[in-house]
Amino acid sequence: MDRYSRWVTFLKVLLPLAALGLLSTLFLLSRKVDPDATIPFADREIADRLRDQQITAPAFTGTSSKGDDIFISAATVSPPIGDKPAQAREIEARLEGKRGQMIRMRATQGTLEDKIGRATLFENVVIDTSTGYVIRTDLLTAQLDESAASSPGQVHGNGPLGEFSAGSMEITSENERDGLHIVFKNGIRLLYDPKQPER
Repeated sequence: MDRYSRWVTFLKVLLPLAALGLLSTLFLLSRKVDPDATIPFADREIADRLRDQQITAPAFTGTSSKGDDIFISAATVSPPIGDKPAQAREIEARLEGKRGQMIRMRATQGTLEDKIGRATLFENVVIDTSTGYVIRTDLLTAQLDESAASSPGQVHGNGPLGEFSAGSMEITSENERDGLHIVFKNGIRLLYDPKQPER
């Protein structure tokens, strides 16, 4: 056997043994995993999570008794505690009528009472419609299962005819034929803008 053949035979034995040695070293030097070790959360963080239980980005859909589509979403919702309803942050409720109208209601804060189909919106409440109205108020109570909502206090906004204000407002859906309506009450004032396109 010549020198080259001897080297080949020698390397055929040496290289697999070297590879096996390297693998063994990796396993021997690796840290042991403790299956009973806890997730590294601080005690304060765990307490905060337990105290502030919430659902992130929930979304609900349904149909009202008048046949309108209902969509509700929020950034977070905290579950109800006792008599206190579920608390929602960055809440949005949308009604879509069968005739194509859409009314969207948004607020920074709100509450949800699922058993009675009610959503109460407060803090930066904005209502906008598919017909071009944008309305702002401090408080809006929406009875979504009946395609209805009301704002008992001052409302102001703008629309196709110009800027307006009123002492209160109601959203109704009397029947499928009439569709969704917004009714302003108690001292309505309109600043007519002839430049606005009439609808």
